[in-house]
Amino acid sequence: MSAPKKVVLAYSGGLDTSIILKWLEIEYGCEVVTFTADLGQGEELDPARKKAELLGIKAENIFIEDVREEFVRDFVFPMFRANAVYEGLYLLGTSIARPLISKRLVEIAAQVGADAVAHGATGKGNDQVRFELSAYALNPDIKVIAPWREWDLSSRTKLLEFAEKHQIPIAKDKRGEAPFSVDANLLHTSSEGKVLEDPSVEAPDYVYQRTISPEKAPDNAEFIEIGYTKGDPTSLNGTNLTPAEMLTALNELGGKHGIGRLDLVEGRFVGMKSRGIYETPGGTIMLEAHRGIESITLDRGAAHLKDELMPKYAELIYNGFWYSPEREMLQALIDVSQEHVNGTVRLKLFKGSVQTIGRWSKDSLYSEAHVTFEDDAGAYDQTDAAGFIKINALRLKLLAARNNKT
Repeated sequence: MSAPKKVVLAYSGGLDTSIILKWLEIEYGCEVVTFTADLGQGEELDPARKKAELLGIKAENIFIEDVREEFVRDFVFPMFRANAVYEGLYLLGTSIARPLISKRLVEIAAQVGADAVAHGATGKGNDQVRFELSAYALNPDIKVIAPWREWDLSSRTKLLEFAEKHQIPIAKDKRGEAPFSVDANLLHTSSEGKVLEDPSVEAPDYVYQRTISPEKAPDNAEFIEIGYTKGDPTSLNGTNLTPAEMLTALNELGGKHGIGRLDLVEGRFVGMKSRGIYETPGGTIMLEAHRGIESITLDRGAAHLKDELMPKYAELIYNGFWYSPEREMLQALIDVSQEHVNGTVRLKLFKGSVQTIGRWSKDSLYSEAHVTFEDDAGAYDQTDAAGFIKINALRLKLLAARNNKT
């Protein structure tokens, strides 16, 4: 790969990406443009601007953008229409943020005339795959630089020595080994490494950042109502909210009641298993609520087909194929299924759990006349079931007759 002349770097303002910024300038002699996304990680982003300026980046080459609404509207909500869960438990909080970051990296590169983008993901994780597959899907000619796969800064000590040599400010808590690594956005927090590396040891409570311990949650349940329009949550307790406002509000409610904690050992796309602590309070509520409204508005055949396809859809997102034709095909199918997923769900929040306790919709397929234990006034002829059973039993009877001969 020829040396790039201008690189757009996914920049957090932390030690690692600050080192990468300087390393790119030294290693390639290139101009660096920084992009910092406000995904709702809960941190002030102005320090990232100041840090970039301190490291010599021109003001016009520093991009800091609030993409929370786009993140929830165009990435989180479509994923939740599918009820996507990876390996039965993980709500894909980190995975779903990467395609948006890559999208903006590629767009900014085109805007400023850069010929490469760069990220700070390591060579052991999934994020390198997600960033790069997304970038290539959006611009097949883009160059992607992954310093962790190139440089010889293989230890924390070497990183700190590089930082000191090049006068990169080091936070005091970065001079020692960090207790664990954290990734956060509006959908979740993810904690990995160090004190969490032994999966047989319970995670210390200080690892959790967004949720109170269920044991310390309020002793009284809280009841909420979420309104749905075409599969997306649009109102909370009767008040219309934007996508980001909705997730923010549900995060606060879920965190207050200790909802959405997950201790998971997962199979990474690159082959190894890893242990992570995830907090997805608002997402956990949304998943329960969405399944609640689908239960009365979605046809059985459509619902069961969605459940069959969901693991594949979730795996595509986890593995970095958001911009693949197969994910887009599945999304089109899923979105068609949501046309009549409208209505309201009532939920009970209590000590780490969320439970659907009521649901209603103008598009409901639920017919009390058909399922009542009282007189159904001819809505359903029970004698019809005899022929239905006989037809379905025919092949079983033939199999049994053959097998009984042996």
